[in-house]
Amino acid sequence: MAGDTWLIIGLGNPGRQYARTRHNIGHMAADALAARMGASFTSTRAKAVAATGRLGMRGGVPGPRAVVMKSLTYMNVSGPPVAQLAQFHSIDPERIIAIHDDVDLPFDSIKLKRGGGEGGHNGLRSMTQSLGTKDYLRVRAGVGRPPGRMDTADYVLKPFIAAELTTLPILVDDLADAVELLTAEGLEAAQQRFHGRSTAV
Repeated sequence: MAGDTWLIIGLGNPGRQYARTRHNIGHMAADALAARMGASFTSTRAKAVAATGRLGMRGGVPGPRAVVMKSLTYMNVSGPPVAQLAQFHSIDPERIIAIHDDVDLPFDSIKLKRGGGEGGHNGLRSMTQSLGTKDYLRVRAGVGRPPGRMDTADYVLKPFIAAELTTLPILVDDLADAVELLTAEGLEAAQQRFHGRSTAV
């Protein structure tokens, strides 16, 4: 299993009160990926749940093996469970993908990159600290800037508004597509496909 496995982290906060908030779009994408694999989330020795299977059938051939995880810790301490599962499955940072909300991108946009800064995102900061490197992949889900003078932390912990909810399922599905393409064909191919993605608005 080691060497050819991907670790995919849907970043978010545990608890029903956070389930539909902007900060939890990573959890939503993780749920979509697990459903596609026909896998269920089960408890792990780390403070996380994980679903294991193969991503995306292409030409009748099963895709790469993946462990899709959601931390049971709060966002700002997401890193330790990620590091524990990466070590357990012998997965190097270059095969780790974090799916997360990004207030610097317009709602309904998707960007992918490897490494770089955390942009004030506490989940990414915790991952970087625990992994000891920034050299992991990120699938960034645009949630837009807070309106007026609303604090960013308050904004991301609020649910999507009604106008966004019509588009949200498509965005989540496309995030899952982006992960599948990233693991199958690489970063450049996924960037070319999704950076030019037209938004719903």
